[in-house]
This record gives sequence, C-alpha cells and structure tokens, in this order.
Amino acid sequence: MDSGESVPPGEVVLLASGTGTLAQSVIDSAAHPSCAYRVTALISDRDCEAVTRAATAGLATAVVRPGDHEDRADWNRALADAARDFAPDWVVSAGFMRILGQAFLDEFPGRVINTHPALLPSFPGAHAVRDALAYGVSVTGCTAHLVDAGVDTGPVIDQRTVDVRPDDTETTLHERIKVREREMLVDVLTAAARGRLHIEGRKVYIS
Repeated sequence: MDSGESVPPGEVVLLASGTGTLAQSVIDSAAHPSCAYRVTALISDRDCEAVTRAATAGLATAVVRPGDHEDRADWNRALADAARDFAPDWVVSAGFMRILGQAFLDEFPGRVINTHPALLPSFPGAHAVRDALAYGVSVTGCTAHLVDAGVDTGPVIDQRTVDVRPDDTETTLHERIKVREREMLVDVLTAAARGRLHIEGRKVYIS
C-alpha cells in the first residue's frame, strides 16, 4: 500500500480450521447493531466446528479442502477464488491452520489479518505458548498482524500482554491469552472498519 493510506470500511470474511472460538467472538461482535463491520462468510479447509458455528449464525460458508486439489498452489488459487466470491474488504485468519500462499495474498494485498498467541517477533510458529513457557518468560501475550509470505512475519497492528504465572501450564496460559486475543481482534477490526488503520511500510498505526 502507499505510505499513509487508510483502508476504507468494508466487510469481513473469516478463515478458520478448528473449534471456531476466535471466529465466534468476531461473529458475536458483528451481530451488535452498533458494530462497525459485518461478517459475510466463513471459509475453512475442512469440516469443523467453526463451519457449524458460522452456519448457525446465518453466515455463508465454504470448505476448500487441500486434498481436492492437485497441489498447494492450486489449493491457494481455489481458496482465493472462494474468498473473492464474497467480496471482502478484510480477510481474517481466525484459527486457520494453513499458511496462505502468494496467490491468495496477491488477491487481498495488505488486507489479510492474523492473530498469534505470542508477542511477535518472539515465538513465531505453531507452538508459541509452549515455546514461551519453555524459554521462561515472565510476560507473553498476543499479536494482531498483517499477513505476508513469511510465517508470522507481517507488520504488527496491535499487541496485548499476559503475565505468566509460576504454576501455568500450556493450557492455562493459552486460555488467558485467548481472552485477550479475542478482545484485540474485535478492536482491530473495529478500527479497520472505521478507516483508522494507517499502513506505512512495516508500521501500522491506529488513529
């Protein structure tokens, strides 16, 4: 995006692969009359509880299975096609357990948001909570960031901290992080829908 450009308000498509609790927080928030954004659909890579949650909320759903496609590149193109059909202004990876390829990112440049259960750039990857505990940090948290071609390497939008308790397990710590993660994602989407995100290279400002 051009320096200082603000993305106008729009509609949201969710990507999710599991239980859908993070997606549910966005769906619930969007149902409030005063919410600044609207969720139009949820897309998954498998049949899962997230799809059921979205259908129960009256949202359109689609499942794009990697196994139905010749290779990863072909699947990414199919995923991009499915998302394009819903004309989103923002695509949100809400517990989506697949890396988005370049074909997908090119379709929605600077408009794909992900959350991660650590304070990036610390502890990227699939085991962030476990890695933070093993390292012995006293504070961790969650990050909302724009998605790029790397693994959890995109520009940071927002971060929230969570203290690590002496008796924490991976499960107990992750549950507290999830609470903050849900709040953060709703706040970030609200700012995006109101045109308050300003992107300047790797720096993202919320006005």
